[in-house]
Amino acid sequence: MHTQSPFQWLARSGYAARGIVYVLVAGIALFSSFGSGKPDSKSALHVVLEQPLGRFWLGLIALGLLGFIAWRLAQAFGNADGHPPTAKGYGTRFGLLVSALVYTSLAIYASSVALGIGSKSGSGGETGLSAWLIEQPFGRYLLAGVGLATIGAGIAQILKGTGRGYTKYLDIPHTAGTAIDWICMYGLAARGIILVITGVFFLYAAFVVDPGQAGGISDALDWVRQLPFGAILYVAVAIGLFAFGLYGFVESAYRRIRPPTIASSMR
Repeated sequence: MHTQSPFQWLARSGYAARGIVYVLVAGIALFSSFGSGKPDSKSALHVVLEQPLGRFWLGLIALGLLGFIAWRLAQAFGNADGHPPTAKGYGTRFGLLVSALVYTSLAIYASSVALGIGSKSGSGGETGLSAWLIEQPFGRYLLAGVGLATIGAGIAQILKGTGRGYTKYLDIPHTAGTAIDWICMYGLAARGIILVITGVFFLYAAFVVDPGQAGGISDALDWVRQLPFGAILYVAVAIGLFAFGLYGFVESAYRRIRPPTIASSMR
């Protein structure tokens, strides 16, 4: 195995931290039909907090999320993945920047709770981001832009999963078998669906100028549950989010991570 740079280890720890959050969110979603619990990133962090040495583990997740943010910024501003200087390439990089903003909100929340200085009723992730954006100058338009970027990212993830586009970013051993492929395809497609629904919530919040109308994973799952055959679809999407969490571990192990260069950043 090649020697990893500190930046690469930071990025890999970030993928693992995101994987843990999604596995926990999926678990809460699957068991919420039999008990209480809101399937969102904040609730997932509190599951960790309630375990032995919970603050320690939550602090490690927060550090991992900071690594993921650093990697997202390198992808967005440094063009670490080498996207072409086209409308599609710049759109992808903008979506990565939005992802960095979302996980910044979640990392701040996780850090504050781990240190015992945060409010347990505070908001993190998508919901916290929407409330912050709407308060900024031109906040309504910023929120609409985030909504469009989220919808675009969701569609891209669905296509990336169903078309196996993820393979160009992963070095998966030939001996790994087909299970990893199914995890990647299913996980990406399910999370893409959730992102599209979440993006529509962002757009609606921008339209009515009410950050309370923006929603995250929990609200998207609630919407799915209300569809015809909603109970079946809800379970299918929840299992898909669990697969996406496992996909985070796959990326942590096999993702090609190239620290950005000056040349790539100029693209």
